[in-house]
Amino acid sequence: MFDSIAGNYDRLNHILSLDIDKSWRKKAVREIVVKDVPLKILDVASGTGDFAMGIARDSAPGSLITGTDISEGMLAIGREKVKAAGLDDRIRLEYGDCEQLEYPACSFDRVSVAFGVRNFEHLEKGLSEMCRVLKPGGKSVILELSVPGNPILKSVYKLYFLHVLPLIGGLVSGDRAAYRYLPASVLKFPSPEKVCSMMRSAGFSEVRTKALTFGICRMFVGIK
Repeated sequence: MFDSIAGNYDRLNHILSLDIDKSWRKKAVREIVVKDVPLKILDVASGTGDFAMGIARDSAPGSLITGTDISEGMLAIGREKVKAAGLDDRIRLEYGDCEQLEYPACSFDRVSVAFGVRNFEHLEKGLSEMCRVLKPGGKSVILELSVPGNPILKSVYKLYFLHVLPLIGGLVSGDRAAYRYLPASVLKFPSPEKVCSMMRSAGFSEVRTKALTFGICRMFVGIK
């Protein structure tokens, strides 16, 4: 499915979120980077590389960002973008299953995910793998779409997500089924409290979450 929408994925993300997704990524990047310290960072479910590129631009010289994803179509777009931006010395994008990461334990200072964990088939396993590859004291930062708690906002959100988004996404991408799946996956995603509990069970400590833009997006942070 993601292979089929890869060519329009970035443009539709920005259109359908009214460009708010860019500010969410910037907030998450500030949680990840240390300006004067080069870090090894793994960006899980990296897709077309938008988040990896944002991290690379703000991270200290000498940092290396590895992006992994199960969609070769998304990665192909990402590699073109990385090369065009002149960031191919700082970012490498690799095929991989986020629930079975092919990296040794304690390999990375940071593990990030932007809008990808809701697509994990087994979220607990994916979170455990993210914790496993982190160095002790390392940090994981997760961005994910969420459902607002306010009843009025929630009603408007559902109307947009279940009716407007699939229509626009389907018309632009030619794959209406994909843009029915995407909002459905958000509505089925566990509550923030449940996600925090799952992160603790996976081995993270000091777990916290922050609502962004009235709870339309959530940032989760955990330390190994």
